[in-house]
Amino acid sequence: MSTPPGYIALMTDSPHLRPARPEDAESIATIWYEGWRDAHLGNVPDELVAVRPQESFGTRAEERISDTVIAIVADQVAGFVMTLDDEVDQVYLSRHHRGTGVAASLLGAAEQRIHAGGHSRAWLAVVAGNTRARAFYARHGWVDEGLFSHRAPGPDGPVSVPAHRYVKHLGFSPKH
Repeated sequence: MSTPPGYIALMTDSPHLRPARPEDAESIATIWYEGWRDAHLGNVPDELVAVRPQESFGTRAEERISDTVIAIVADQVAGFVMTLDDEVDQVYLSRHHRGTGVAASLLGAAEQRIHAGGHSRAWLAVVAGNTRARAFYARHGWVDEGLFSHRAPGPDGPVSVPAHRYVKHLGFSPKH
């Protein structure tokens, strides 16, 4: 995979993945806010942008620690993934770690968590204009099921966001 112009390939070996801890929330929030803006500004309704001020990412990161796996590269949080039941809810990397293979490691961890939770199929939502993410998911075996109205959480209720629903079959569910 080539490194995008302006990015530095920092991967020398595989990232260390681990469950997030409360002390990781600030790093997660910083990566999330920058990545969210890169992927969503101009691609989502203004109503969603209005309910995603920078400080909201810190609050949400703290609330989602138990749902989060982080990737550590060179003793720094390089990215994270959040899962919620059968959904890969968030996948973000620091700008310096895009195109390095860290995202593939995080996505694999999310798929494992969802499968271990008893689900044989996972899904995620990607806004149409986020072509980089859509191509990434397709390369990793995710199938675009088409457009749907994603109900993004907002402080006064969900915000409807046009998105593509991607799915991936993960194998057989564990026996219960």
